[in-house]
Amino acid sequence: MNEQIPVLREVDHGTARLMPDVDRERAWLLTVDGAPQSYVDLDAPDHLEFEYARRLGHVADTAATGGAPLDVLHLGGGALSLPRYVAATRPGSWQDVVEADGGLVALVAEHLPLPDGSGVTVHTADARRWLEAAPAASADLIVGDVFGGSRVPAHLTSLTYAREIRRVLRPEGIYAANLADGAPFAFLRSQLATFAAVFPELALIAEPAVLRGRRFGNAVLVASGVPFDLPGLARRAAGDAFPARVEHGEALARLIGDAAPVADAEAVASPVPPEGAFGIG
Repeated sequence: MNEQIPVLREVDHGTARLMPDVDRERAWLLTVDGAPQSYVDLDAPDHLEFEYARRLGHVADTAATGGAPLDVLHLGGGALSLPRYVAATRPGSWQDVVEADGGLVALVAEHLPLPDGSGVTVHTADARRWLEAAPAASADLIVGDVFGGSRVPAHLTSLTYAREIRRVLRPEGIYAANLADGAPFAFLRSQLATFAAVFPELALIAEPAVLRGRRFGNAVLVASGVPFDLPGLARRAAGDAFPARVEHGEALARLIGDAAPVADAEAVASPVPPEGAFGIG
């Protein structure tokens, strides 16, 4: 096995570090300012290391039958873990990735290049501005995984943003967003209320310990204008190495409670994670 050397570089929004995985010859962990961002195994693009990434992968797996190709818009890029996964599991997919940090885009292109013919195009731009300029009904799947440090930016949490997501999705399209919160879930509840005001079909994928308020963690919001494969999603989440639950219907309504949709003027970033919440090593 060839010994890989860590890479440290200042990028637009912090200090990025690529660290090799000693157990996998061409696998790397990307952190920005110490916060884990992506894990990529260049020899196994269908391997998703992080729990939240696997849950986003479950959504992609159930978004269409039989491995059919998808048109996917990724808001937030990191090291392109999920675009690589979709390219490997759904050949022929066409994917646009929007990443605001041009320095990070350059670092990933240099050290973790996409294979030729991947069908993935990376754009350096603000996610909200790109979304607002995107053609209507142009995506089968939109993935929201934008973090400024360890927080979802405020301008990607509002009712206006949710309406733009629905405009860009095709009628049977699905939106999946990686969010992070802890009890009493003020941010998460507001996000669920916001998307419930725009999409009739909603679900939440999270580890039971997070849902019970025992720890701060990730939760994946899933929204669509039409019913999607909830049983398939639930089976995949339950069968994961770190099992998760899929909440929907009455259970989700109870979680939302009296939370209200968020207007642009009231939008706030997701909460600061407790120290060590997303630590590594």
